[in-house]
Amino acid sequence: MTSPAITSTEQAPPRIRGSFGLAMPVIVAVAAILIAFGSSGYLVTVFGFAAIYGIFVTGLNFFMGYTGQASFGQNAFAALGGYTSAVLTATHGFEPIVALFLAMILSGVVALVVGYPTLRLRGHYLAMATFALGLIVYEIAVEWTSLTQGYMGYSGIPPIGIFGYELTTEKTQLIALVAILLLGVWISSRLRHSRFGRALRAIAGSEQAASALGIKVSRYKLAAFMVAALYASVAGSLFAHFVGFISPEVFGTNMVVLSFTMLYLGGIGSTWGPVIGAVIVSLLPEALRGLKELQDVFYCAILIAILIFLPKGLTGLVGLVQDRTGWGRK
Repeated sequence: MTSPAITSTEQAPPRIRGSFGLAMPVIVAVAAILIAFGSSGYLVTVFGFAAIYGIFVTGLNFFMGYTGQASFGQNAFAALGGYTSAVLTATHGFEPIVALFLAMILSGVVALVVGYPTLRLRGHYLAMATFALGLIVYEIAVEWTSLTQGYMGYSGIPPIGIFGYELTTEKTQLIALVAILLLGVWISSRLRHSRFGRALRAIAGSEQAASALGIKVSRYKLAAFMVAALYASVAGSLFAHFVGFISPEVFGTNMVVLSFTMLYLGGIGSTWGPVIGAVIVSLLPEALRGLKELQDVFYCAILIAILIFLPKGLTGLVGLVQDRTGWGRK
């Protein structure tokens, strides 16, 4: 489906730029180190989940924000990554990093096979097809109990590691997760400003105009879909190794709702918006915990207010401040 947020005649959300944009990786890395070594285990866990979701949403942003398409089924590739890493490491003794890359290959192949016919659809037909993909993988995870353990879940998954060395503490895992997140954002940014990325943005503007310019629209959409699937697979694998346990509910429709909230809250189509959205959405339930039964009401009210008054997300607000004050520019 062509995203209205992208294909409208409105300008894309202003991206964080200038010296502030260049400083963002340093800010994120320093914040992660301070949190890792100065906070309790619970807060480290929350930020760990935020980093994993940041990777997942960065990939989703590549397909929805840069390419202007909609996918409601990226949770399927996160499930593929999570279960592949879990089975290969906990049952067959594979190295976690090897299992992660094998899961990426499997997810890429599945994205190629599924995306080739599916991405020929447009509008709500594409949205429904991708949503069905997520439901199919979810049902497989539930019913194929001999492999996935069904609702009982898959336990005994080792932490992420390489060459026999494992990151056994949550604090060291958080630093590794943030490093992978920064690498993912950097790759996404480089692709966005490449010839490939410019073709995707042309497709987001108008598929007909892009086709008239000689851009192979279906081929580029399929490539973007595969890139998003690889990000989702990595996020699923990292979740399995970070928690040590996965079950079908982890990759259900709730994951779709959360990821969409993060994407639009942070700023769809921007480089750092998905990361900002992932951190805020991960922290909101903890910040509103004192409200008890009113927590969900305030949570939804905040989200609705931001969607109404900041349709371009929080990165749009930063860009507005930069335009008016010149703050953060060279």
